[in-house]
Amino acid sequence: MKKVGIIMGSDSDLPVIKKAIDTLDSLGIAYEVHVYSAHRTPEQSREFSVNARKNGFGAIIAAAGMAAHLAGAIAANTTVPVIGIPIKSGPLSGLDALLSTVQMPSGIPVATVAVDGAVNAALIAAQILAVADDELAAKLDERRRKDTLATLEKNDRVAAEFNK
Repeated sequence: MKKVGIIMGSDSDLPVIKKAIDTLDSLGIAYEVHVYSAHRTPEQSREFSVNARKNGFGAIIAAAGMAAHLAGAIAANTTVPVIGIPIKSGPLSGLDALLSTVQMPSGIPVATVAVDGAVNAALIAAQILAVADDELAAKLDERRRKDTLATLEKNDRVAAEFNK
């Protein structure tokens, strides 16, 4: 199975990224995690991107706050799917990061999740890999089934308390 690259612009993004790591772990998906900045380490982020396919990556998650150019910089140098996580930071609470991540020019796509949406980023990466992996697709189906059951159990508790 291909692995997922997880790139964050700063180690201050790790509390959010940990949710993606935990989600990938729960699905048995291999990953590599790096701190590369589009601005402070442009050569390293480019090197990672250019060699991503050759190095066995099937998807890349890129997280950054404020100017949030990391996902776009990664996507500009690879055709491996890139999923951007805008990180809540600075005076605009992540709105600037969201707009920087989602507003990519035609030809350089970045799939973008909600601000701090690391779980969904990991799930999108898993769904990309599952296109060619029936075992992983079954794990995703099972996760969805369990999430449905958990929500229905919450409904039952709330209904029992309030619906008299």
